[in-house]
Amino acid sequence: MRVYVLIMVLAAVITYLLVPLMHRMSLHIGAMTELRERDIHRVPVARLGGIAMYAGFVLSLVIATQIPYLEKVLASNSSVWAIVLGAGLMCLLGVIDDIWELAWYAKLAGQVLAAGVMAWLGVQLVTLPLLGLTVGSTRLTLFVTIIAVVVVVNAVNFIDGLDGLAAGIIGIAALAFLFYAYYLTRETSPGDYTSFATATVAALVGACAGFLPHNFHPARIFMGDSGSMMLGTVISGATIIITGQIDPALVSTPTAVPAYLPLIVPLVILAIPLVDLLWGFIRRIARGKSPFSADTGHVHYRLIDYGFSHTRAVVVLYMWTALLSFTVVAAVVFPVGYVIPVFVVCAVGAFFVSIVIYVVGRRRAARKLIQTVEDTGARENTHVVEEAGTLIERIEQ
Repeated sequence: MRVYVLIMVLAAVITYLLVPLMHRMSLHIGAMTELRERDIHRVPVARLGGIAMYAGFVLSLVIATQIPYLEKVLASNSSVWAIVLGAGLMCLLGVIDDIWELAWYAKLAGQVLAAGVMAWLGVQLVTLPLLGLTVGSTRLTLFVTIIAVVVVVNAVNFIDGLDGLAAGIIGIAALAFLFYAYYLTRETSPGDYTSFATATVAALVGACAGFLPHNFHPARIFMGDSGSMMLGTVISGATIIITGQIDPALVSTPTAVPAYLPLIVPLVILAIPLVDLLWGFIRRIARGKSPFSADTGHVHYRLIDYGFSHTRAVVVLYMWTALLSFTVVAAVVFPVGYVIPVFVVCAVGAFFVSIVIYVVGRRRAARKLIQTVEDTGARENTHVVEEAGTLIERIEQ
């Protein structure tokens, strides 16, 4: 495990150091966010942070090939470099979109192409570790893999709507998946704990951690589509390697994890982005719009509308992501009968913490509004003071 921690640290340091360079590059070439009605920020922000994340991710893996413990598993395995290439193509597509704003169908075609290259090079969803189900022909395997990757890529892309949200959620999810991958490797390969999928996820966690200090509210730089689509590609590729190519016979042995968990784990870990994506598609289609059109109906925008501040909305989503992710991983290690009661208690606690964060935030906002109006001495805004006072009274009740 110490080797994987080293990879995380390397990726974090490299990413952190490269972000300022990408910030200057964004300013130089004009890769800045446009001010749109649905956006939270009010000034243009650099948007090529994803390049730094990709560089930190790749360079940490390149350095890891020089570590004797991982040299063989990384240097001789083509799948990890298939993920690197697929993520690189996604990152390049994102850079083009960040600069020139591609049409949704052009971006989707590029996503399919990048996912197809990664699948063609060996990252394929061969088996579903559930009742020993195996995907059929090679063409069907490629098709299912491409669909899975594109879905995850867009789920991560859609959730990237607040400062620090996508990097934090994927970082937390990837950390939980790292523990899961490490444990599963130990169960299926006794005596040999090396795993390129675990190393890949470790590099992803580090890239997210190194980017967050620059991206947390108020963000100095955005990851852009180059970052969000790269994150989706890496975590989907690692998921396919761990859960989509594992031998169902090994997973279903009495000494290993339950047969259904390898399929459930990635779905639960990515629950918030995936549910948000699905609900977004349903919402837009019901309104007669393109499922890829932008709107303010995403879960993070909903929290803002309900009165959460920018930072508090992000923290709440972090908390629920961590709860879901680490609970399902705990179910792999410990008896499910023990995990469920703990999850219920933690979920109730998380619910009340969310309420407290909401109430405290609304109260502070109302008091700040009163103070601002009183300081300006604007008599015409007396009704605003009264409304804020009424809001405080309702909250305190």
